[in-house]
Amino acid sequence: MEMNEYEFWFITGSQDLYGEETLRQVAKNSKEIVDSLNKSASLPCNLVWKPTLLTPDAIHQTLQEANANDKCAGVICWMHTFSPAKMWIAGLNAYKKPLLQLNTQFNMEIPYATMDMDFMNLNQSAHGDREFGFITARMNMPRKVIVGHWSTETTQKRIADWMRVARAVADGKTLRCLRFGDNMREVAVTDGDKVEAMIKFGWSVPYYGIGDLVAYMNEVSDSDVNALYDEYNSKYEIVLGNDKDFTISHIKEQAKIEIALRRFLKDNNGKALCTNFQDLHGMKQLPGLAIQRLLADGYGFGAEGDWKTSCLVRTFKAMTAGQVVPGSKGNAFMEDYTYNLVPGKEANMGSHMLEVDPEIATGKPKIEVHPLGIGGKEDPARLVFNTIEGRGLVSAVVDMGNRFRCVVNEIDVIPPEAPLPKLPVARMLWKPLPNLSTSAEAWILAGGGHHTAFSNIITQEMLQDWSEMVGIECVVIDEKTTIPAFRNELRWNDAYWSK
Repeated sequence: MEMNEYEFWFITGSQDLYGEETLRQVAKNSKEIVDSLNKSASLPCNLVWKPTLLTPDAIHQTLQEANANDKCAGVICWMHTFSPAKMWIAGLNAYKKPLLQLNTQFNMEIPYATMDMDFMNLNQSAHGDREFGFITARMNMPRKVIVGHWSTETTQKRIADWMRVARAVADGKTLRCLRFGDNMREVAVTDGDKVEAMIKFGWSVPYYGIGDLVAYMNEVSDSDVNALYDEYNSKYEIVLGNDKDFTISHIKEQAKIEIALRRFLKDNNGKALCTNFQDLHGMKQLPGLAIQRLLADGYGFGAEGDWKTSCLVRTFKAMTAGQVVPGSKGNAFMEDYTYNLVPGKEANMGSHMLEVDPEIATGKPKIEVHPLGIGGKEDPARLVFNTIEGRGLVSAVVDMGNRFRCVVNEIDVIPPEAPLPKLPVARMLWKPLPNLSTSAEAWILAGGGHHTAFSNIITQEMLQDWSEMVGIECVVIDEKTTIPAFRNELRWNDAYWSK
């Protein structure tokens, strides 16, 4: 995941009425801010300083250049002085990437004893940023506004989080989710408008027959399979069971699938994939361990043909590249499975048949081979583990017909009350906020799916920013949620998005 290749442009606005001396100071100050932010190591991508913009033509040209530059994932604008906003209309009309307005100023404090009119004219972001804010509001531009001194940890973190979201949007513009088979038969929520998804997100979801993958599997050599099995043995605890040869052969079948999938994804420029256990002709097993390993390397995945969740999982990976700490901080493909409805102990058990990301595992995952009970194929190998605990969130993207909706629920992951010796899959137990009954009711009212993307790195603000950038609806369920207010929000949103 080469997310550090992206960069962001820092654009300072002013005008030519202030004179050369003031404009030299404007340029000097903005350069110092950019240099300091880059040296702080708090930002995930490099910030590129651009000359102060003083005219409509310069603004239009710079923003057009940002559009055309594949490395540029977004622009940060700061009005050091006053920049008449009519100058920005043509450029902003042409601009197509994420936009952040940083409402800051070079100095942190008001110098009461020495401040004169020259100082006021130079340091007037409180004045100039309101002019810029008006024109972006008047033009109804999607944008982020961050207020605070550029040197503080809080401001830098908010800028960094916005950058991570913007680079995930850039990644989505070239995201290809390779779809083996189609959506699971008769299932509604995992389906959707692939053309509209490409228009909104950039997500491409090309179809490939499962036979295309089987052909790759047939080319995998025994030596490559044995080498990957040795890697499994070094990284995980292999539970051989009573029939050692049976277990090893089934694990090696997953190794063959993994090797074939990696080659297929590389040859077809895939960053995500989805499979369907109703379409496995020519395969001995449903991919399990193979998918889990791909997830750990940054690929997206959705089960039963759920391409939207696969792309969302990849989006989470792009947002958090460089932040994952296995066993502590990570992301995963997840699914709501079953409730604990004991009063006072209400919780939700998340899991999936096979394909949960091992980066959220606690301890050393085990490789086990067990019957699946669905799909009519051989017993697949999979990684079995409990998951990291603490605050996180789950999210789903659903197609509401006239728009996509991102549904977000904050959760607290808790330890299981007892061992789960007969559940040989990855499993996560959580208490959704504000509580199970309210969160589940709100989730269902919003049409949220049973497949989700989990993260304990990404925040609800980041997902709201992402939804703003790609132009979709976002609803959040958290400790403040009440059903009457949530119902009203859905009604208001429906009116807004139906206009």
